[in-house]
Amino acid sequence: MRSGCLGTYRAAASADTISSMTLSDEKTISVTTFRKSGDKIATPVWVVPVDGGRLGFWTSSASGKAKRLRRNPAVEVTPCNQRGVLTPGAPTVAGTAQLVSTGAEFDAVKAAVKAKYGFMVPVSKFFNDVVATVKRRKQPYGDTVVVITLAD
Repeated sequence: MRSGCLGTYRAAASADTISSMTLSDEKTISVTTFRKSGDKIATPVWVVPVDGGRLGFWTSSASGKAKRLRRNPAVEVTPCNQRGVLTPGAPTVAGTAQLVSTGAEFDAVKAAVKAKYGFMVPVSKFFNDVVATVKRRKQPYGDTVVVITLAD
């Protein structure tokens, strides 16, 4: 195992052996979604564990990521830093995403994000609100949870 500012991962792990627990221990993962054209769009997100060995994060229902996932639930997940730079030697794992906007699973992921990231949550919301004001558009904050089931 390697530990450092980019998180913890198994340097020798292949996409077949990396676990959701290893990925959920990361501070940030890169989630790649796909445009209609098939082009890949990678976005760094905060990640938390979800029951059943799945991964979860929240996003805005108005985000490009949520729009792409509504059309195509296929994703690729890789450990990264907060700027989206992939962790050297870390494998990419395929998965399927599900958008959740209400219910127990939604509440559990929201609570887990707040517990794991603490004071960074209101800081992030503040900057989201500032950007929305500058761009003069309403951008809901964390109103959608994404749950990822990794491929076997």
